[in-house]
Amino acid sequence: MAKIQIKSEKITPFGGIFPIMECFDRLLGQTIDSTLGLRSRLIGYQYSEIIRSLMCVYFCGGSCIEDVTKHLMPTLSLHPTLRTCSSDTILRAIEELTEDNITYVSDEGKSYDFNAAEKLNGLLLNALLSTGQLKKGMEYDFDFDHQFIETEKYDAKMTYKHFFGYGPGVAAIGDLIVSIENRDGNANVRFFQKDTLERMFLRLEAKELKINRARMDCGSCSEEIVKMVEAHSKHFYIRANRCSSLYDNIFALRGWKQEEINGQTFELNSILVEKWKGKVYRLVIQRQRRADGEQDLWEGEYTYRCILTNDHTSSTREIVEFYNLRGGKERIFDEMNNGFGWSHLPKSFMNQNAAFLLLTALIYNFYKHLLSLIPAPDFGLKNTSRIKTFVFKFVSVATKWIKSSRQNVLNIYSNNRAYANLDFG
Repeated sequence: MAKIQIKSEKITPFGGIFPIMECFDRLLGQTIDSTLGLRSRLIGYQYSEIIRSLMCVYFCGGSCIEDVTKHLMPTLSLHPTLRTCSSDTILRAIEELTEDNITYVSDEGKSYDFNAAEKLNGLLLNALLSTGQLKKGMEYDFDFDHQFIETEKYDAKMTYKHFFGYGPGVAAIGDLIVSIENRDGNANVRFFQKDTLERMFLRLEAKELKINRARMDCGSCSEEIVKMVEAHSKHFYIRANRCSSLYDNIFALRGWKQEEINGQTFELNSILVEKWKGKVYRLVIQRQRRADGEQDLWEGEYTYRCILTNDHTSSTREIVEFYNLRGGKERIFDEMNNGFGWSHLPKSFMNQNAAFLLLTALIYNFYKHLLSLIPAPDFGLKNTSRIKTFVFKFVSVATKWIKSSRQNVLNIYSNNRAYANLDFG
């Protein structure tokens, strides 16, 4: 057996977290405290310190808020100037930032709760503007979808996926989350979706952020939703529902154009339809011959998919390819579930967990910005690297704080010279 020597020096294996803490404080500290207000005027923790402490959980490989107290405090407390709070303080702050639910009643008399979390949604956009990830006056492509989160919290409801949970509506621009509204898991995705989307669009417009194109799935294909989306964006692209009244027109179409998209062969066409009275839209139709050779009762030998749009100038191929990019947004949900705590919701009630979802979304957006600041290839990283890879490649490095010439200096024990060239601005 190798000889072992115990050294009592304060060396930590998560030394890469310290420059990240300083970067977070410099870029977002003032924005957070000015948006949420000062939490304490004496020695208590400010919201910027609390959110930074929550960030450290995921940037050090943790999965639950309690990890900051149980496992990470000995490391994080070594920073000479930045304070780290306990998990209890983080949980109390989440309760403080919680807003009341909005209750909607259906025609059948059933009530469903939504949580708009206006202040934290505003903070999410302010943070993106502060880091320069979004810029006022620019036009962006907007994606919206619902993410069903499995959990057995006190007020979780049975979803259509046959598990208890919540069904938050999530809006994204590129790979950034720009808005979240939590909602009961048993609410139909179309139920008051118009109100949710309108609040999201108004928040963006209040920050002078313009929407060029909006993409959504068939859960948004209703007259009131389409009308509202059209009013807040130049073009929309929404997966159309199957409609028996259109089958005759589709089957009678001629002039199908064969295209190869992502290695698969499709036939494309488009027609003008008056899906709702007095309004004509373009229906882009995509069909693919069934691989099993069997015929469907309604669709025959093909599988049909349709996209409803008000874009009358782009080609059918351009519209299909643009809409297909929406599938990449599922990666955001995967990262949030597995890397940023969405699969371990900390609180018992939906409105409190809505606050948590938004705080972790802010941290996720900051992580995306951080990847653009560091020389990623020098650390074996890419702009698409997941947080777990980032922890192994960047954060997990031995360091020690020392005093030199009356200054705090971070000694990094690594043969990777890229750490010496870090510049987080």
